[in-house]
Amino acid sequence: MDEKKLTWQKLVLVASLIFGMFFGAGNLIFPVQLGQLSGGNWLPATVGFLITGTIVPFLAMMAVSVTNSQSVYDIAKPVAPWFGTVFLVAIHMTIGPFFGTPRTAATAFSMGVAPFVPVKYQGLAMLVFSAVFFGLAYFLTVKESGLLKWVGRYLNPLFLGLLLLVLVLSLVMPMGNTHQTVSAAYQSNAAFQGILDGYNTMDGIALLALAVSVVYAVKGLGFHKKQVSTVLAKAGLLSIVAEAVIYAALVLVGTSSLGLFKPSANGGDAFAQIVGHYMGNFGTALTGVIVTLAVFTTAMGLFVSFSQDMHRVFPKVSYLWWLRVIAFGSFVTANAGLTNIVAWSVPVLMLLYPFALVLILLSLFSKYFKHSALVYRVVVAAVTVPAGLDALASSPLVSLGSVQRVVNGYHQFVPFAALGFGWVVPATVGALVGLCAYVVTSRQAATALD
Repeated sequence: MDEKKLTWQKLVLVASLIFGMFFGAGNLIFPVQLGQLSGGNWLPATVGFLITGTIVPFLAMMAVSVTNSQSVYDIAKPVAPWFGTVFLVAIHMTIGPFFGTPRTAATAFSMGVAPFVPVKYQGLAMLVFSAVFFGLAYFLTVKESGLLKWVGRYLNPLFLGLLLLVLVLSLVMPMGNTHQTVSAAYQSNAAFQGILDGYNTMDGIALLALAVSVVYAVKGLGFHKKQVSTVLAKAGLLSIVAEAVIYAALVLVGTSSLGLFKPSANGGDAFAQIVGHYMGNFGTALTGVIVTLAVFTTAMGLFVSFSQDMHRVFPKVSYLWWLRVIAFGSFVTANAGLTNIVAWSVPVLMLLYPFALVLILLSLFSKYFKHSALVYRVVVAAVTVPAGLDALASSPLVSLGSVQRVVNGYHQFVPFAALGFGWVVPATVGALVGLCAYVVTSRQAATALD
């Protein structure tokens, strides 16, 4: 069978799909907040943010590409089939009905609808808005093939056009300089803080989960199995570069805004202030349109990837049924309130990210140790305890005296633990031990054959 030619138009279309699915409200507001909080230290903070906000998602895409994985299950399966299933469910529940998709509607409502609704009616308004929001996302994703059309060709380009307008106005007519007061968390180790801020975008774990939808879309364009990895790598790189440029611009806009405004409680309020400064009341409405488009494309991608992956792991339950699960579950959770969603998502992300990062790296280098389950298992075992302690340190439970003592000891004795990276040294040691064990067992097997 002849190989299909990858044209520039198709490359841009797939890149637009990738970008549109994981660039949501968090990707829009967290860089602005980082710019306000980091002030004069915006550069190292931005570098850190780009590591987890762009490089890690690209590595996730490459991991899927080089291993020819069809889902996050395939990435985690070398540890053990049961672990692959548990990891898949944990990620999809996190970026799906527990946190990710509910946050899309809650953020869109708080920035685009709430300013125009009296306080006493906001509960009812959120109920109606979230029902329409998730109902429409369900309708547009009933047919899997419709994702590329709606996200890649229509919604994402419209969102980028509106966002570009705001960025041009902000950068051409800045509100201040980049030598502003630096918040305490960014006065030292600004780059490390930026890395942790990048966790909030969920892009590293989201790309592992969303990859299945991109694979479907690429195959739908007529590319063969061997070509899929090449198309993913090229389109993924293009989308990541575009995202990095937008991130840097948003950080600078946030820092510049300190010339007129004090740091806001969150990036959403900051972004609304900035848009309102340049465009007045019209700007408030425009903010709502931009954010709603951003989060809606993300919600669609999450709906499809959740349903496809869950159906693949649990084939007796149909794609359509899983789609109904995430639509209804997201609707219920979204109405619990954005504050609660964000508060509990942080410790969960601190738990999942170490596993996601080591699995990505193991996948990229797996050919050098022949996908040995031993190496995978030793590394994953090594990060389990520190990942759990990092999550505990970021949870509301840390206020308990006994928990605080455990966390303090962890921060004192484990390198980088106080910075939120206590899993790094154990993972490195685990990798060395696992590789040594692999070499020894391989030689013993070869000797036995002789």
